[in-house]
Amino acid sequence: MSKTLWALIFKMAMTFVAGLLTLTLIDGNAWWTVLIITAVATALNYVVGDQLVLPAWGNVTAAIGDGLMAAIVAWVIALAWPAVAVSWISLLVFAIIVAVGEYFFHNYLLSSEEVAP
Repeated sequence: MSKTLWALIFKMAMTFVAGLLTLTLIDGNAWWTVLIITAVATALNYVVGDQLVLPAWGNVTAAIGDGLMAAIVAWVIALAWPAVAVSWISLLVFAIIVAVGEYFFHNYLLSSEEVAP
């Protein structure tokens, strides 16, 4: 497998752990609903955050944007899917954890010549 695919798998796992810590422990959502939220958030964060924002505006802006995007994805899915519950505190903590993780993930992307950001 390519290093870019491994980086994406790591990115999804990191977002999934953040979701488990917040959306499952705080709000009581099932792990598989968090997995769906994670998959959508990871895909959007890769396309928007890693491909567009990171090269144009840098790591801090991309990391904050990725955290906000993950929280917005969780919120929109909760609006559309009544079985998913989110609270403002879980969304805030989810956004912060994702943003911090993405900051370090972006440092890896920027320093690696074998991974396409």
